[in-house]
Amino acid sequence: MKKIKYDISLMKFMSLFENITHARVKDCFIDEKLNSLVFIVQPGEIGKALGKNAVNIRILESKLNKKVRVIEFNPEKLEFIRNMVMPLRVNDVTEDEDGIITLIGPDTKTKGLLIGRNAQNLRNLESNLRRYFDVKEIKVV
Repeated sequence: MKKIKYDISLMKFMSLFENITHARVKDCFIDEKLNSLVFIVQPGEIGKALGKNAVNIRILESKLNKKVRVIEFNPEKLEFIRNMVMPLRVNDVTEDEDGIITLIGPDTKTKGLLIGRNAQNLRNLESNLRRYFDVKEIKVV
């Protein structure tokens, strides 16, 4: 896990997020692949961050003119992966001794959404996970 550095704009985004939602932010980054702003909130703060009927997210999206995504952090790697792929449901997440993580999808449509064209969604998920955990590779079965 490498040290995370923030620039002034990310610090402003984090401050605005905390002022609107009253949820504690663990991390914030811009996801170029999804063209969105991703906020990682502390465990148990996801409900507060979203607000009733996700009203806080709508307010943030209108103020920032960006798509906003909120993910709940979990110190357990496999549970955090489940939170990262939400709202998609996965049947099981396992890790073998080589550090390769396997996601088992319920149907072909979910598997296709997890992988993406030319596996871009999968590689994006890997790069975002590497901010917090050592991840060798992610596979979808």
